[in-house]
Amino acid sequence: MAAGKPTKEAKAAAKAARKQQSKERRQQLWQAFQMQRKDDKLLLPLMIGALLGITAVFLVIGLIFGLTWFLVPLGVVLGALAAFIIFGRRVQKSVYGKAEGQAGAAAWVLDNLQGKWRVSNGIAATTQLDAVHRVIGLPGVVLVAEGSPQRVKSLLAQEKKRTARLIGDTPIYDVVIGNDEGQVPLKELQRYLTKLPRNIDTKRMDLIEGRLTALSSRTGPALPKGPMPAGAKMRGVQRTIRRR
Repeated sequence: MAAGKPTKEAKAAAKAARKQQSKERRQQLWQAFQMQRKDDKLLLPLMIGALLGITAVFLVIGLIFGLTWFLVPLGVVLGALAAFIIFGRRVQKSVYGKAEGQAGAAAWVLDNLQGKWRVSNGIAATTQLDAVHRVIGLPGVVLVAEGSPQRVKSLLAQEKKRTARLIGDTPIYDVVIGNDEGQVPLKELQRYLTKLPRNIDTKRMDLIEGRLTALSSRTGPALPKGPMPAGAKMRGVQRTIRRR
């Protein structure tokens, strides 16, 4: 048997693993659907309406042109796709609505970015769980602050100054999460980042990431992996910050 060629056992194990992952994804989707359905009374009507409406349109077109056998199945598929898109968007809207205003919400959004982004959460923080996160991407360096605008203003200024010393003329963007003028709403953070201009390449990203690694030793305590309810007790985190 040639070296490096997968055995039958390895192939079977890989196939079993894929099946298990697929099963887990279906279970997660079903659980998410059940949870959303309980909180969102419009979900089912909108999904069913999209499925039936698109199918009906294709049925009428099929009857007119004598292509019912082809267009009706196509309409069902497209209707199901539209229903799934509606489900996904309403779940996303619900999740962002519940997360907004909670400590760690921006960090959670950044952890779920798609694409070539290098995220370092909580590079600076206060005892009130205000925080600044750093994102390295093709636009350059983006500093994302969440918490009280008054408190994070000084954090942003400090981190921007430190970062500028190490990355030269690479662009630095700073963002404060919020709904006031000049701020970026949590639900629009990903869109904001993806719309920034491309100023550097991947090699430059690697170089910048290496230079900024030294700043990691000065970071505050790790923030929660997901949004925390307002008023949550973080005495241990606060003690860690004070010791620093």
